[in-house]
Amino acid sequence: MWSLNADRAVLVLNSGSSSLKFGLFDVVEGRTLVAVRGEVENVGREGGRFWVHFSDGRPVDREIDTADHREALRLVRSAIEPPDVAAPRVVVHRIVHGGADHRTPEVIGEGILTDLDRLVPAAPLHLIPALELVRAARGAFPEALAVACYDTGFHATMPEAAQRYPLPASLWDEGVRRLGFHGLACEDVVGQVPDGGRMIIAHLGSGASVTAVDGGRGRDTTMAFTPTGGVVMGTRPGDLDPGLITYLVGAVGMKPEAIDEMLNHRSGLLGISGVTSDLKVLLESRAVDDRAELAVRMFVVSVAKQIAAMMSVLGGCDTLVFSGGIGERSPQVRAAIIERLAFAGLELDPGANSAGTATISTVGSTATVRVVEVDEERVMARHGLEVWQASEGMARNEPNR
Repeated sequence: MWSLNADRAVLVLNSGSSSLKFGLFDVVEGRTLVAVRGEVENVGREGGRFWVHFSDGRPVDREIDTADHREALRLVRSAIEPPDVAAPRVVVHRIVHGGADHRTPEVIGEGILTDLDRLVPAAPLHLIPALELVRAARGAFPEALAVACYDTGFHATMPEAAQRYPLPASLWDEGVRRLGFHGLACEDVVGQVPDGGRMIIAHLGSGASVTAVDGGRGRDTTMAFTPTGGVVMGTRPGDLDPGLITYLVGAVGMKPEAIDEMLNHRSGLLGISGVTSDLKVLLESRAVDDRAELAVRMFVVSVAKQIAAMMSVLGGCDTLVFSGGIGERSPQVRAAIIERLAFAGLELDPGANSAGTATISTVGSTATVRVVEVDEERVMARHGLEVWQASEGMARNEPNR
């Protein structure tokens, strides 16, 4: 059995608003090998779960409630303590929002932490737990190099016309622009489908986005300066008339904090249905619940409209990829979306779609439709090792060291 190299042990911490995915990796001759992988689910909520898969087959799976991401990290640390596995040389964090100045993987220093603290209002759901985790991990693994991987990085290749808002130039200079998110997922899709040509990635989960890719490079995407924009999501509305926000402040008298809470926690599928943000539950109840049916229909239309828009950006589509929890696991949603794109010649094979095979389109479809299971942690591990190796090389070349 493969043995983890202690000199290259990379711990990946992929934090969500209520979850912590983790993995301990080694990168050998371009291959990313995993020694430990797991997740702490429902952090800060009831019904928590902690599961771990070790490369030697040892299972850990138990129900456990965790108060916050610091407590979740303690569980992770208990699972990877020596002598069973090697202590990490590098700890890599997924940072959703790095603003205009932080797009590429880098060592996390105090200056970067200060910059990221300033960005919390742009992505509070993700940045608050992520930065809490960074600080906790520095205490838990003081000898390890801390590295940030930004979810906005993949989209840095978008042309200025796609990044710029039609606002005064001074705001562009201040870093207000369409940054895009789900970049690590997009990067992994491109790695798995290198011959995708003009590719559209529909990354659909509780957060959702549609991204246009050409030649492996991002060309446009639906999420913008914050992860609130774009298509309809679980608790986020997607794109809104900006005048609506000023109306809510001026005419309705809502405070900015209340609007932010509404947009991030009570909108989207939850806001439409009034019951749940879980699309699986809505699909099951749509036959007897008109609001559930409306929520599903609005989600499907929202995604299909943006896929059609990205076809315009690319001048066509060679490959359409479904990824994310919904994209990977819901044949019903995939079929409903493709049905609305039949005008463009897209066609599913019903049997392949139901089975969730890698390719679910017919031979006659104008574009290949694929289902891709993304692995953000694998991408992060590779970047983390590259940053560590670069920092070690710089240290060796510094005088008086």
